[in-house]
Amino acid sequence: WSDIRTDSTVDLILAKVPDNSKNSLMPLCGLPISPYFSALKLRWLIDNVPAVRKAIREGRCLFGTVDSWLVWNLTGGKDGGLHLTDVTNASRTMLMNIDSLQWDPVLCSVINIVVVQILGNQQASLVGEMCLEKGQAKNTYRDGCFLIYNTGTTRVQSTHGLATTIAFQMGPSSRPTYALEGSVAVAGAAVKWLKNKMRLVNRVSEVEDEAAAVNTTGDVYFVPAFSGLYAPYWRKDARGVRLCFNCAGVCVCSIICGLTQFTTKNHIIRAALEAVCFQTRDILEAMNKDCGIPLSKLQVDGKMTTNNLLMQMQADLCGIPVERSTMTDVRALGAAMVAGRAEGVAVWNLEEQAKQAIESDVFLPTTTDEERDSRYTKWKMAVERSLGWATTKKSVAMTDGEIDVRISVG
Repeated sequence: WSDIRTDSTVDLILAKVPDNSKNSLMPLCGLPISPYFSALKLRWLIDNVPAVRKAIREGRCLFGTVDSWLVWNLTGGKDGGLHLTDVTNASRTMLMNIDSLQWDPVLCSVINIVVVQILGNQQASLVGEMCLEKGQAKNTYRDGCFLIYNTGTTRVQSTHGLATTIAFQMGPSSRPTYALEGSVAVAGAAVKWLKNKMRLVNRVSEVEDEAAAVNTTGDVYFVPAFSGLYAPYWRKDARGVRLCFNCAGVCVCSIICGLTQFTTKNHIIRAALEAVCFQTRDILEAMNKDCGIPLSKLQVDGKMTTNNLLMQMQADLCGIPVERSTMTDVRALGAAMVAGRAEGVAVWNLEEQAKQAIESDVFLPTTTDEERDSRYTKWKMAVERSLGWATTKKSVAMTDGEIDVRISVG
C-alpha cells in the first residue's frame, strides 16, 4: 500500500475524470484516486510487467492479498482452491460500488479493467476492538496508521478527505455497516527510518527512552511524507526539505523544521513520535467534521502501542482518553469472532460480547486545550511546507484495450 510507483497511473486516471479531480469517483466507491488503492496497482502491473500481461491473456493470473492467497491455498490451491473476497476488502479496490456492493462498470472502465471474477478476505481489527456500534472508532499503529470510524448502516460521504468503506457485513442477508477511514502512510516506518537511515538509534526498542530524555521536541516538527501524505490531504507531491537518501534510485525526502543549534537527536526522535499523533489528530478532526459528533475516546492496537510515551502523547495531542488493548494484534481475534458468529457455527455472540468491558490500559490527557491547539497549529504549518516538492514523472501509457482480470484484493 505504501508503494508510490503508481503515481504516474494516478495522473493518467485523473486525466480521464471530470475536472481532473481526485474526488470524482468518491460518490461511487467512497475512495479518492490515490496510489494507495489496489485497482491502480493492478493497472500498473498490467502496464509495466510483461509477465503479468502474458499470464492474464493465458487465463492463469490471480491477483490478491496475502489473506486471499492463504484462503486459496487452504482450500486446495491449484487443485480447485477458492478465490474469494468479501465486501470489506472489495470496498478497498476502487472497483466496487459502495451502495450496491457490486462491481461497478463505470469504475472498471475508468481503470480500464474488465472484472471476470473478484473474490477475497475480511477486515477484522474493528471487530476485534469491539467497535460494533455507530460512533466508535479504533486506530491501528503499525508501519502506517489505520483509523476507522463506525458510521452504522448509514453511508457517510466525507467532505473532509476521508474514505468511505465497508466496516463489516455479518452475513449475506444482513445490512452492511459502513465506516469512514483515514490512513497514515508513515507511522512506525518513520521510526525504522530513524534507525536504518539516520542511525539515531541502534534498535527500535530504544526510541521510547531516547524520546523521553527530553520533555519537549524543542519546537521541532517532523512531517514524514516519504510516500506523500494520505488522509485527509491525499497529496502525492508532499515531500519536504532536503534530507535525502538514495534508495534503489528513488530520492525519499522528509521535512524536519524548527531546528536550532540546541537541537539534539532526542528532539528529532520525539518529533517523529509526535508526527504519528498529529497525523492521527488530522484524521480525527476530519471525522468529527463529517459526523458532527466528536469522539469521546480512541481505542488503539498495533505493535507501536507498546510505546507508553507514544500513547500518552496521543492522548495529550488529541485531548481524549486513549484505550490500549492488552492484545496488540486484534486482527486474528476479529476474524475468529466473525467466523464464530457464522450460521452453523454460532459459538460467539458478538452482541453479548460487546456489552463486556475489554481489558485495556487507559491514557488520559494531561495538557490544556490551549497547549495542544497551539502545537497543532504549528504542525499544520509544517505540513504546508511539505507540499509540492515531488515532481511528476513521465507516465507509462495504459495498455490499449481491456484485459479480463481475475482479482481478489482488499
